[in-house]
Amino acid sequence: MPSLTHFDAHGQAHMVDVAAKAHTHRTAVANGRIAMQAATLALIESGNAKKGDVLGIARIAGIQAAKKTSDLVPLCHPLALTRVAVDFVCHAQPPSVECRATVETVGPTGVEMEALCAVQVALLTIYDMCKAVDRGMVIEGVRVLQKDGGKSGSYRADAPTAQD
Repeated sequence: MPSLTHFDAHGQAHMVDVAAKAHTHRTAVANGRIAMQAATLALIESGNAKKGDVLGIARIAGIQAAKKTSDLVPLCHPLALTRVAVDFVCHAQPPSVECRATVETVGPTGVEMEALCAVQVALLTIYDMCKAVDRGMVIEGVRVLQKDGGKSGSYRADAPTAQD
């Protein structure tokens, strides 16, 4: 069984040394969703939310979050990201918005945390912008769908999602 990489031989938390790792093209895709009332979804889709373009602002928030992941997650390395894409799909049944983030870099460590952070913050932004009309929204199912690059190779999640 593999060991946890963020602990040293004495069990102390540390930042993993990636200096000797090869710089390769690395990609990660994460997704999640926010469930809501049908009226809230209709408001988002109409573009008439009181605070503005909900999905446009959430997209920018997700991109910004990917860029700031190392400021939020203590042992993440700051990375020079080469691409961040945040996309949304609205689902009528059950009423929800699904978010998918794709993050890329060329470097010594992967971008799974950046993709996960982008999804979480994009969904939190939707919550923030719509909470005045729907405090019961639920963020759920946030996970890594795939990652490519690096020594560990590729990973694909087992179960399909609504966008797969």
